[in-house]
Amino acid sequence: MNREVTLPLIVDDRGTLQVAAADVSKLLRNVGGRWLHLVEAGQEGLDEDTVATLTIELAKLADRIDVACIAHSSGTSPD
Repeated sequence: MNREVTLPLIVDDRGTLQVAAADVSKLLRNVGGRWLHLVEAGQEGLDEDTVATLTIELAKLADRIDVACIAHSSGTSPD
């Protein structure tokens, strides 16, 4: 099950981003990092492979947000 997630950029009438991409990216990466830390600490009920996969996907999503926002700021397409 590999689904593509599309995230709209939230901009005002002047095209200014309303959420700092760096903050969102950092949050996504921190969530994944926290999950990994819990697995490494032996937290029961967490499957190591699942946590690793989810952490990777969160990092990919954070990367896509960064790319989309860089493209928006530079006026180019994020392809």
